Amino acid sequence: MYTDPLHAAEPAVTTTPLNITPEQRAALDAALRVDQAGEVAANYIYKGQLCVLGHDRQTGHLIQEMWDQEKKHLAVMDKLQLQHRIRPTVLSEVAKVAGFGLGAVTALMGKEAAMACTEAVETVIGEHYDDQLKEFESFPQDHPSIPLLRDVVREFRDDELEHLDTAVEHFSQRAPAHALLSSVVGAGCKVAIELCKRI
Repeated sequence: MYTDPLHAAEPAVTTTPLNITPEQRAALDAALRVDQAGEVAANYIYKGQLCVLGHDRQTGHLIQEMWDQEKKHLAVMDKLQLQHRIRPTVLSEVAKVAGFGLGAVTALMGKEAAMACTEAVETVIGEHYDDQLKEFESFPQDHPSIPLLRDVVREFRDDELEHLDTAVEHFSQRAPAHALLSSVVGAGCKVAIELCKRI
């Protein structure tokens, strides 16, 4: 709906519900603010990884495929943010620098570490999208943008979990100090989510 020009003028992609409670509006604001920031960071993680591993035929191709999906996610999140009049996080530039740095550093540690980074990030993001889907169940469904939003979040969650599976299939768990790396990256993602919700 958000990428097809034929649907560009439909209420589901151009209007925001007015009959939601202040608490629901705050939840929607926080959700879309953090989702958009997360997609910015994801794009820069893959950009950093590709800068280091782009020469590797198999790994470079995998990273490019996942990055292409993240580019689509970001384009849709940008449109959702405008549609629902959500203030972006002031941490966008931090997300870019941190994402690129995380992607490049883990890629410099080796292909397995780059995949471990993807595994850790996508585990947290998959859980985060699941939480949002549960939260959106309580929203009024009579405005066309809400069912569409749930469909978008569900689709993006499935894409992120597919990236997680891809990382595991390509030996993420063989990365040096896999458990430690996963814990550090996962904890960093959780902190970033909480910060972007608020700032």
